[in-house]
Amino acid sequence: MVEGGLIDQVEVTDARWVAPASVKAFEKKLVGRRVLRLGRRGKYFVAELDDGSALVMHLRMTGNLLYIPEGDPVPEAHLRGQIWLASGGSLAFTDPRRFGTAELISTPDALQDYLGARLGPEPFDEFFDGPYLYTRTHGRKTPIKAVLLDQRVVAGVGNIYADEALFRARVAPQRRAARVTRAQAELLTETVQDALNAGIDAKGASIDDFRDAYGVKGSFQDQFLVHRREGLPCPECDTPVKKIRCAGRGTYYCPACQKN
Repeated sequence: MVEGGLIDQVEVTDARWVAPASVKAFEKKLVGRRVLRLGRRGKYFVAELDDGSALVMHLRMTGNLLYIPEGDPVPEAHLRGQIWLASGGSLAFTDPRRFGTAELISTPDALQDYLGARLGPEPFDEFFDGPYLYTRTHGRKTPIKAVLLDQRVVAGVGNIYADEALFRARVAPQRRAARVTRAQAELLTETVQDALNAGIDAKGASIDDFRDAYGVKGSFQDQFLVHRREGLPCPECDTPVKKIRCAGRGTYYCPACQKN
């Protein structure tokens, strides 16, 4: 559908999406290119192109990358850019908060350097295990939740999944990372994967703006154990779930099950 497709037209409707590149230069470089492969690394979408360059897009907090079949209406609200394929259909990038980005990386080596400087292993990589996480927490004064959200430690864990993983592991989000034991680090690697698998099975969580590539809402929000459940009973002990500010994010946890 998109892989193998020839890019026929590009329109950037919000210059901030491609900044600091100029809109005209960005559009010109994409038109006429063929998409060889689509992939993902952490929270980055990567479209490898036939000239060796790559289009890298990051959704940030509220971005959506939608496939629009030919003839279907394009969502005008918060549209930041659109890419048309010669075979029909298009990709539309929408983003209410305008944090999402699009960038052209010139070569495969430059792409590897770009992603390598920003991202650690994927949560399902064999490298993401208890010993690895323990080495990345050992000696750190920051809260363990901040470590899980650090994309250079593990790529792709967001606020929701950090809360859900920490609850599953019975680790307080505000616990200093240096106080996380080897056993807790081992368990956390497993609960991160468990929370992500649950989210994947539910096709994501549609709290505000998230949709899948076809515009369909996910249902993981109906399965949250603690996230967004402030004041509601903990599913394990009935203690009211508490909301705090941790690692700069709204954070939910059970003060009885997750003692600091």
